[in-house]
Amino acid sequence: MLDRRRFTKLGTASTLLTAIGSPALAQAWPNRIVRLVVPFTPGGGIDGVGRIIGARLSEIWGQQVVVENKPGAGANIGIEFVARAAPDGYTMLITAGGLTVNQYLFPSINYDPVADFAPVTLICTFPNLLAVPKDSKFRSVGDILAAAKANPGKLTYASPGHGSSPHMSAELFKYMAKVDITHVPYRGAAPAITDLVAGRVDMTFAVMASGLPMVAAGQLRALGVSTAKRQEAAPDVPAIGEAGVPGYDTSSWFAFVVPAKTPPDVIRKMNADTLRVLAEPAVKARLDKLGVIIVGSTPEALGAHLKEDAAKWGPVIKAANIKVTE
Repeated sequence: MLDRRRFTKLGTASTLLTAIGSPALAQAWPNRIVRLVVPFTPGGGIDGVGRIIGARLSEIWGQQVVVENKPGAGANIGIEFVARAAPDGYTMLITAGGLTVNQYLFPSINYDPVADFAPVTLICTFPNLLAVPKDSKFRSVGDILAAAKANPGKLTYASPGHGSSPHMSAELFKYMAKVDITHVPYRGAAPAITDLVAGRVDMTFAVMASGLPMVAAGQLRALGVSTAKRQEAAPDVPAIGEAGVPGYDTSSWFAFVVPAKTPPDVIRKMNADTLRVLAEPAVKARLDKLGVIIVGSTPEALGAHLKEDAAKWGPVIKAANIKVTE
């Protein structure tokens, strides 16, 4: 249950009135440093994508885009920080599924995922990789399913935190395969991957952007991708659906949002310039190597996507009785 605010629609009349009263702000923006908040530790996929895009936006805007990592509480610390920031265009959030699903996972959160934010653009979508340490005895999805069924609760999976896409992908896997695997949450992808490589946990559902380079370097072994079909970036890795869990299919995403009541003119410029960056061949090549599928949407399309994502995961979380108590 949400604290402080009820769900309301994005783009309220008050937002428009605020913007009408601030034309000079929109025209002059940006004239100082822009903060890009990443609600996870450095080194993960969302951090990498944010830094690639942020560096290019710095050049376009003539003002530095400074990445600030604010991890913790399943991304809630960073998300709430942006929700409380001034709606002047100088604080942005690069976010993932936690923005939509944390309302179902935590007993209470101190922000409203709809009313407290304005959408800018859906940056990309991507599958997750079911990955194990390079020396793991598990060599297929079938191996994991057999071990999990024989030893309920004994296997472990790492995630960057509650509500993250690896967490949700793993819970969907457990739900559909009817197996019990213990969740070990971390404060970001980097520490989760570090413990996985060291063999302290059995597996993870890593985002492609952070997992694929580790597989290419020989530190992890990929057993499956979370989408219905194999991916061009990892053609030898089977889809989890074909490898043992029929019908399994889920993608994750990254997006830019800003505090509610940020002037629409500023949001439009953020959107247009981000789409420009995503269309540049050099940026596209770097993102392609991370296994992400570039989208680049309108603010309105992102708003619809956020609502659809919440509607998708709410019933799954309830059915699986997933709760966060810490």
